[in-house]
Amino acid sequence: MSKTDPYAALRIKEFNIFLLLRLFLVFGWSMQFIVIEWQVYSITKDPLSLGIIGLMEIIPAFTMALFAGHIVDQKEKRNLFALCIAAFSLISLGLFLLTTEDVIANWSTHSILYAIYALVFFGGFLRSFFGPIIFSLVALIVPKKIYPNAATWSTSTWKTAAVLGALFGGFFISWIGVDKTLCVVFVLVVISFFLVFLISKKPILNKKIGEPVKESLKGGIRFVFQNKAILGALTLDMIAVLFGGTVAILSVFAQDVLEVGSEGFGILNASISLGSIITMFATTYIPISKNTGKKLLISVFIFGVSIIGFGLSNIFWLSVLMLFISGAADGISMIIRQTILQLKTPDDMRGRVSSVNSMFVGSSNELGAFESGLAAKLVGPVAAVVFGGTMTLITVFTIGAKNPVLRDLDLTEDMYANEIED
Repeated sequence: MSKTDPYAALRIKEFNIFLLLRLFLVFGWSMQFIVIEWQVYSITKDPLSLGIIGLMEIIPAFTMALFAGHIVDQKEKRNLFALCIAAFSLISLGLFLLTTEDVIANWSTHSILYAIYALVFFGGFLRSFFGPIIFSLVALIVPKKIYPNAATWSTSTWKTAAVLGALFGGFFISWIGVDKTLCVVFVLVVISFFLVFLISKKPILNKKIGEPVKESLKGGIRFVFQNKAILGALTLDMIAVLFGGTVAILSVFAQDVLEVGSEGFGILNASISLGSIITMFATTYIPISKNTGKKLLISVFIFGVSIIGFGLSNIFWLSVLMLFISGAADGISMIIRQTILQLKTPDDMRGRVSSVNSMFVGSSNELGAFESGLAAKLVGPVAAVVFGGTMTLITVFTIGAKNPVLRDLDLTEDMYANEIED
């Protein structure tokens, strides 16, 4: 199978099943995120409440991340994935019930709000497991020589589901209401649960089964911090996402700045992911292995500029364009980061390395949501977004100057070496 085949990973049946279940799962998760943000801001009219949603998810996700990676490296991945999906379905069911007419009529606003925060907190706990499981499972389904292609399709599927979830989340609020939309989410998660059993159980490649947790965690952290390419890529994305993320306060822009309602809110959210999808599919035909580090730095730079443009815009379609560009740039950076991780991580450490990735990048989404909500509360949404974009640009120049290993990174030799090995 040629390493330039853009459909190499799609020729594997189990990988297609994996993509389908991930499509349903992320579609539901993305829709749920959009709907909950809309509902919380609608009942509080306080941008800080949106930041608290991120804070409630990051606390368990961050504190459990390394321990989750240790468990993933020690356990069979397929069944562990199924267990996490089953638990997530309970969260979806709970959020649906909290938005029904009976609960709204009989519960106080604060009771509903705190219950939503509690379920989001539980979701953060599960979030710490999903990333390492998915990262490890992909490597067990496809041959090593097509890891970059599989990473591209997996991330593209994730973004496709995200754009559809964001788009339909906004529209469904208007069409069928918040509670029925969350019921749809619950159904999608249940479908994902049954799909996972179409994938066979996978071998545990970790040779240190039963290794003490402390030693296992230290090994994962040590590996990441000794690999300058991985550390640089994770640091760059972490700070960019932390300060440059706008998703958490898009409902503020939709309702109070641009005044475009729930449908406009859905379009704003969808435009980010749509940009990512287009660039991700393009990378299946245009490999990013050559001059990888420079391409990563350039993509994050474009992301920062577009975020500043969005913050300064008061024209709806110009705002949509700026978010589209930010999504396109972010899509390239995500593909590059996932490719670096897949090619540079040993099989027996994938869970732990992915957990460190979650701590750097995944958790920064929620911490970034809190930062955005707090900044919007203190200085207003426009100033908060412009500040975030500016910090992203400063980060690009700093990482580019201080980390020559990342700046000059080229993955061509790594891909060739993997083909010879397979």
